[in-house]
Amino acid sequence: MPLSTQSQADIDQYILIASLDNARNLSNILKAISFKDHAIFNATQNGLKVTVEDSKCLQANAFIQADIFQEYTIKEDTVGFQVNLTVLLDCLTIFGASTTPGVCTALRMCYNGYGYPLTLFLEEGGVVTVCKINTQEPEEPIDFDFCSTNVTNKVILQSESLKEAFSELDMTSEVLQITMSPSHPYFRLSTFGNSGNAHYDYPKDSDMMELFQCTKLQTNRYKISLLKPSTKALALSCKVSVRTDSRGFLSLQYLVRNDDGQICFVEYYCCPDEEVGEE
Repeated sequence: MPLSTQSQADIDQYILIASLDNARNLSNILKAISFKDHAIFNATQNGLKVTVEDSKCLQANAFIQADIFQEYTIKEDTVGFQVNLTVLLDCLTIFGASTTPGVCTALRMCYNGYGYPLTLFLEEGGVVTVCKINTQEPEEPIDFDFCSTNVTNKVILQSESLKEAFSELDMTSEVLQITMSPSHPYFRLSTFGNSGNAHYDYPKDSDMMELFQCTKLQTNRYKISLLKPSTKALALSCKVSVRTDSRGFLSLQYLVRNDDGQICFVEYYCCPDEEVGEE
């Protein structure tokens, strides 16, 4: 493809090069976390981690493993920069969001280090477009200190069942209450909206429940305004892991398959809205 005609000298100047035969494999996963303008990119030998945050209460991370890319070259241990995510997504879809079979936009994404722009070479049907996006020094992402040793409760669900729950719950509610318990109701989602209180229960032996590990009764509330962005990831995903730690912090981990059947992960962290007494 024409992207391969770049000279070796051009290629050698970059400290990060990531190429995809299908740019949708990057744009789709980035759309799942696009609720604020700015995104922090952190590249390592393992791949890309892209972080978006909102008011120190919500953090979304998209993980794109190195082997998803047809070419992935990094010349330093870590490479970090901040970029306008809205502009990046506009560039990635510059040829339109074509889903025509066999028609793909190829991408080579290059970065030359601090102070340099993020350069995108996009090619479709022999036409190459070059986009240069200004970068900034990355801010330090918030450390939610969510570690597996502090996880008290965890369930893994088929995403379809969570989509169904969200469609039935009253989204005029300010909060979503999540109850996880070793005994009934096991896993319950509750809202308190204009049309009254609504509950959606999952039996632990439900076909939709792939894993149920609850060690204690825990009830926490989360602002629906903070959780709404995560529905973008839910729509793309096939499975979701719901975890809470001893402080009531929530982790939603979505398993997303791209157009080529490869697996990427999107994770949302959300802090609890308020303490709810265990009834």
